[in-house]
Formats: sequence, structure tokens, C-alpha cells
Amino acid sequence: MELKIEARNVELRKSWQTKISEEQEKLIRHYPNFVLHLRISIEATTHYKEGGYEIKLVATVPNDMVVVTRSGESVRTVLTESFDVLALQLKEIQRKKRKGQKVSNLVEGADNVGIIRKLSPHESYGFIMSADKRDIYFHENALKNVNMEDLAEGDSVVFGETHGDKGPQASWVRSAE
Repeated sequence: MELKIEARNVELRKSWQTKISEEQEKLIRHYPNFVLHLRISIEATTHYKEGGYEIKLVATVPNDMVVVTRSGESVRTVLTESFDVLALQLKEIQRKKRKGQKVSNLVEGADNVGIIRKLSPHESYGFIMSADKRDIYFHENALKNVNMEDLAEGDSVVFGETHGDKGPQASWVRSAE
């Protein structure tokens, strides 16, 4: 994990660096190889009545970025709170990622039955009408035990569904007979 610490309008104290190192170790232990970069900004603010601090954590994770901003009177307390919030957000990102993988695995692994609705053999593709009346695109390359020339509109097929660039598509298609 690449770490960058900035201090604005304040001198970076050794105790703060120690606290940051402790929190960084926790992140590495709980989220190994997940947080790629972490930028920490500690700023002494002048807009608080008795003075105060604003902590900003920016964590880069695969395909996402998490930003946490917290303010308070004590840097160590605000650092702890900021890292706790960051950990909760990282946990949520990983939960959503796992849930998305489960859903896509279920969809891709499922055997669906449908009927050939439209064929374009010269363009090497067609559409299947699924049991729930959706159009599922398929390409000739997805055909398993049948050739494009052997299919006709109205034929029953079994297929595996996945999500393509333009919507649902068949990852494989077999003749149901």
C-alpha cells in the first residue's frame, strides 16, 4: 500500500505518525492487497471557534475510490474515527463485490430453456425468447452441439445466460432435442 501523509497549517507530530502506522497495519491485515494507495491530509482549520483539525483520507481500491472527511479537536481521536469509517466503507465495497460475483455466477451457471425467435445466419447471430419473454442475444460461436444452419425459428434450445455489453446474452447454446 502506497502511503502519503500531508500536514497543512500544522507540524506533523510523531504520535500522529505512530497512530497512522497502527491504523495502516490494521488495514493491511484486514484488507490484504485491496487498498492500493492511501493519502492522509491533516489540516489545522481556522474556521472553528477554538481551532480544530480536519482529517481527509483518500483510499484507492480496484475500480473505486473511498474518501472520508472528519473534523474535531483532537487529531488522534479524529484519525481513529476516520479509519473506522474507512474500514466500514471498504467492508461494504467488498460485500457488494462478493454479492455481484455470486449473482453473476448464478446467472452464468444456470440452464435456461428458450425458443429461437429470430435467426440471422448470414450475420452469425440470433435471438432466443426466454421463458420469461426476454430477448437473449447469441452469437454463432456460442453454439455447442448444433450449427447455425441446423437451427430454425421456433426451435427449442437450452442456454447459459450472461450479461453482455448491450444486455443479456447467451454464453452457450445447445439444441434441446
